[in-house]
Amino acid sequence: MITKILVGYDGSEASGRALRLGCDIATKYRAKIEVSHTPKDETVSYAAEAISGFYIGPNVARDETLLAAAEKMADKARAIAADCGHQGLEVHIGHGNPAEDLLARAKSDGVDLIVTGRRGLGDLRGLLLGSTSHGISAKAECAVLTVA
Repeated sequence: MITKILVGYDGSEASGRALRLGCDIATKYRAKIEVSHTPKDETVSYAAEAISGFYIGPNVARDETLLAAAEKMADKARAIAADCGHQGLEVHIGHGNPAEDLLARAKSDGVDLIVTGRRGLGDLRGLLLGSTSHGISAKAECAVLTVA
């Protein structure tokens, strides 16, 4: 039985699809759904540029900008969940490596299912060394669903 779902969300289209599917599963199983957003430098730059409307580069994104960008991502995730009938979505904003952060949260919260997008906003390094979704599926102690 699935009682708790954790969705990794980075603002990409793939993570949006993962969140919608996670909401659908949560509805069907009457499970609790939460989101984890752990910004990477390139994700923060993307979000900060989306907020400001102009290129700022990765070195300009500092603590205040990081938090503002992460909160915007959390708001986007809440809006998607609300569209799917899940009001008041809890969004955790993590730090460091997204895969490790998501796995630690899943373990500490007793999550039954982790849902992520197959390709998010990761960089070329992710293609060579392994993406966040790959790291999660390789090390998770619960079921994992990767959404294309």
